[in-house]
Amino acid sequence: MKVLIVEPGKHPREADIPSGLESLQKVVGGYIQAIYPFDDPVALVCDEEGLFKETEWNRFICEGCAIKGTFFICGLGAEDFTDLPENLLQKYTKRFYEPELFVRTAQGIQVIRIR
Repeated sequence: MKVLIVEPGKHPREADIPSGLESLQKVVGGYIQAIYPFDDPVALVCDEEGLFKETEWNRFICEGCAIKGTFFICGLGAEDFTDLPENLLQKYTKRFYEPELFVRTAQGIQVIRIR
């Protein structure tokens, strides 16, 4: 399955991964959780318990939603995950291209894009 893997502190990368549950869990480092924060037919798959683990913050997704640890983006089929189409691969590569640093300040958490 063609996906976009996004790791903390790194640029995203395209990868072909097996679609079995164990393979998906290996990519994210734990039990998988799919969220659907975008209008496109894609799933953002992350570690279900990532927020409770001592892993690095990765990316700010949308208002009130940031992901810790590695996640991947894949396409959505009628009942399962599918290959991420090329146009969406390019779109989300651009969206997540710059790694982000999360810094605690007096005003709260600030997100700084690393260029």
